[in-house]
Amino acid sequence: MRIMAFDYGTKRIGLAVSDSLQIIASPLATVHPEEIWTYLADYLSKEEVETFVVGKPLQMDGTASESAQHVVGFKRKLRRTYPHIPIKEVDERFTSKIASHAISQSGMKKHKRQDKQLIDQVSAVLILQTYMDSKSF
Repeated sequence: MRIMAFDYGTKRIGLAVSDSLQIIASPLATVHPEEIWTYLADYLSKEEVETFVVGKPLQMDGTASESAQHVVGFKRKLRRTYPHIPIKEVDERFTSKIASHAISQSGMKKHKRQDKQLIDQVSAVLILQTYMDSKSF
């Protein structure tokens, strides 16, 4: 079974998914928040997901950031809609900066490097990989 991660934003949600052995995190999609529920229903009708991992937006001092309230609402609906799939949280501080840096180092053209959808997907990959790495200890 797979693990799915979310980099939640009010404009876009970056999604990543593990392979079935839960070793490798890969970008999946970037979805508008209004379309996430349709996207998830379709995806989950084809693939089994055992855990959801949601990025937890924190400030430098570890307190919740301003966007945390939106993530709480998203998690609440996720839990109600899919009560059989546990939800884990991962600190998402710096994931967008790390994603932007990794993309800029990849050799992609400037136009593609500035694609916010790609940054959201890579951020979701980082969230998922962090979770999977923490499980292996």
